[in-house]
Amino acid sequence: GISAALADRPVSGSDVESVVDGIEGTLREAGPQVSSEDIGRLVLDHLRDLDEVAYIRYASVYKEFQDAADFEREMAELESAEK
Repeated sequence: GISAALADRPVSGSDVESVVDGIEGTLREAGPQVSSEDIGRLVLDHLRDLDEVAYIRYASVYKEFQDAADFEREMAELESAEK
């Protein structure tokens, strides 16, 4: 999951802890029943802000990319979100 997405990325341990803490805090506020879909979206949201490569890596598994077009589409969405 998150560890694989962040492998070999220039992200500090404290940044990773901050992401995990943020996700856990949001999940606690959401209540006892949270779907895996909600968790996946939260991880994507946090990774997008932390490291774009990690975001794309996680998105490729979470969104089940099938080919290069899926990567290109996600990159386009990422770029448009930054503007």
